[in-house]
Amino acid sequence: MLAQLKFTAASFCCALLAVHGAASAQPMPQVGGFPNQPIKFVSPFPAGGGNDATTRFVTTRLSDITGQTAVVDNRGGAGGNIGAKAVADAKPDGYTVLTGQVSLMAVNPTLYASPGFDPLKNFVPITQINAAPLVLVVPSNSSLKSFADLAAQTKAPGGRVTYATPGNGTLSHLVGVVLEKDSGIGMTHVPYKGAAPAITDLLGGQVDVLITSTASVSSFIQNGKMRALAVTSPRRIGVFTKVPTLEELGYKNTTFEDWYGFFAPAGTPAERVAYLHDSIVRSLKTPEVSKLITDGGSEVVGNTSAAFAAQLKADIARWSRVVKLSGAKLD
Repeated sequence: MLAQLKFTAASFCCALLAVHGAASAQPMPQVGGFPNQPIKFVSPFPAGGGNDATTRFVTTRLSDITGQTAVVDNRGGAGGNIGAKAVADAKPDGYTVLTGQVSLMAVNPTLYASPGFDPLKNFVPITQINAAPLVLVVPSNSSLKSFADLAAQTKAPGGRVTYATPGNGTLSHLVGVVLEKDSGIGMTHVPYKGAAPAITDLLGGQVDVLITSTASVSSFIQNGKMRALAVTSPRRIGVFTKVPTLEELGYKNTTFEDWYGFFAPAGTPAERVAYLHDSIVRSLKTPEVSKLITDGGSEVVGNTSAAFAAQLKADIARWSRVVKLSGAKLD
């Protein structure tokens, strides 16, 4: 969901213009003739969520760096499984890349009986884009002014609170499960097909609270349409520096970080994976892209493929345990 930057069309266009306005980078030299055609980046969630926007921020500058067009292909559905399977089945030539996140790559393999892919066998990690907490937000006109208000209402007689997430089994959903089991903050879960429709219903008053990535709602915090109650990070970040962490509020074992990262199909030649890694990291290090990511409440990572692979294995172990504890299971 790491996950899921959300911007209005106008602000998104302005951001892209700002990126294009920067001095163009010299394209990296090809490796064995690669790349010599557009590179497709599959975002396995609907347009408008954090996965989609993060992909677009990185790939917009990437076109300058590689000398080839970077195309974003949104293939939402089944918690990201449809898009992930499409990339797993794609020709391993370096021209098809998946933007994955914790919920997709570390949660879904345990949550779904048949997700359609194995994150360790079907993919080669390229690099982790960022590390970001999740955030609990309410509309600015909500009567819930703080996390203490939320906790009190959930524990009051008849104090039903609904919380939206980008989908069943997403990291956002599991954080809600952990809050209920470990802290007694029980809310009624309302799953959506991505962060964008959940945001629409939160602002429309159909649900009380939204748990999602900081990236998905940072612009709404900045323009005053939403209020953040708490974040799951170990420290305060970006536009969320005034928002308390759950650990600061006294809730133990509530540090959860989402991430987005790029993956190539298994079998992709090592030299092409290395080229993709170096070009993506170069994009992440540009001041424009770095600022867009950090302003969204994330920290830029850009680690090695080996380090990202180790992070993935650790997260699979952690979240598979949480999924089993939650009892959640999807077909």
